Amino acid sequence: MIQFENVSKRFHDGTMAVKSLNLTINEGEFFVLIGPSGSGKTTTLKMINRLIDLSDGTIFINGKKISDYDIHELRWNIGYVLQQIALFPHMSIEENIAVVPDMKKWDKEKIASRVDELLEMVGLEPQTYKHRKPSELSGGQQQRIGVVRALAADPEIILMDEPFSALDPISREKLQDDIVKMQKEIKKTIVFVTHDMQEALKIGDRICIMKDGEIVQVGTPNELIYHPINDFVKEFIGKINYNEIHFDLENVLSQTHDKNLELEKMSLIPITSSLQQTLKALSKQDQIGVEKEGEIIGYLNRQSIIQHLLNNLKEGEEE
Repeated sequence: MIQFENVSKRFHDGTMAVKSLNLTINEGEFFVLIGPSGSGKTTTLKMINRLIDLSDGTIFINGKKISDYDIHELRWNIGYVLQQIALFPHMSIEENIAVVPDMKKWDKEKIASRVDELLEMVGLEPQTYKHRKPSELSGGQQQRIGVVRALAADPEIILMDEPFSALDPISREKLQDDIVKMQKEIKKTIVFVTHDMQEALKIGDRICIMKDGEIVQVGTPNELIYHPINDFVKEFIGKINYNEIHFDLENVLSQTHDKNLELEKMSLIPITSSLQQTLKALSKQDQIGVEKEGEIIGYLNRQSIIQHLLNNLKEGEEE
C-alpha cells in the first residue's frame, strides 16, 4: 500500500507542482494518474521512489516512511518503466533484463530462469530474443523488454511513466492489452502515468484526475464516466465509448458444444474484432462464429451482444 499524507512539492523557482496531496493506492491495484501538462502527475509518481524529493508531508509504503528506507533498497523493490525505453544498447536482451537481479547477487541459474520466464510472459521466445541487441527489436518489442526488466527482481511496486506514448497506435493498443492481461497474473501494485484518457479507462482499476497539482477526482472508470464531479472531469473524459474500450469478445461468445449448430454456414470474425466490427457482422447475420488462430472457438448472436451492453449499462447506473 502507498499512502500520501499532505504531500507537497515546491521547486527552487517557487513552482508548486503538487499541493497537499492525500491519496491511498491499494496493494495489487492498477492505479492511473492523469491530467493535463503541468498537473503534477509525473512529479507525484517520481516522489514514490525518491527520484524527486517531497517538500512537505509524508509518503508511506506498507506503513513505513519512504525516508526511512535505504535508497537502494527502496529502488530495488520498485520497478520503473519510462517513455524512453532506455535499454542499454551494447548489452543483450538477457543482460538488460538481468541488471537488477545481478546487482542483488542472484545466482546465474536463477537469473537465466527468470529471464526466460519473463520473455515467455510477453510472447517473446527466449531462445530467439534473449541474445539479440535492442537495435534488432521493434519499438513495441523494446518496450516489452522495458516492462519485464522492471519486473525482473519481482518488486512489489511498478511505476510506469507514459510508457506507451511514443509507440504507434497498433503497438500501443497491443501493449495495453498485454499489461492488463499480465496484471491479472502478477497482481503487482502498478502506478501508471498517462495523458490519454482512453488508455486510462482501459487499463485502470482506479483513476486519479489531477489539475494544477491537486486531485480533482479519484474513482473507477465507471464512476468517472457516469458520475463526474464537475465540468472539468466531464470535458476531460470527453465523448468516449466505454463499451468499445472494454469490449472483450472472448467474454461474450458461447462455446461450440451445441451439436445442432451449423458452424460451417456461419460468417466468421476473428477473436480480436472490436465491438463495432462485431455489430457490423451481426447486422448481416443473426449468429456468427468466432475464430482464433484458424480454429472456431465459439459463436455469438444478437441476443448475447444486447445482454452484454445492457449489463455494462446497469453497472454504470449502479455506480
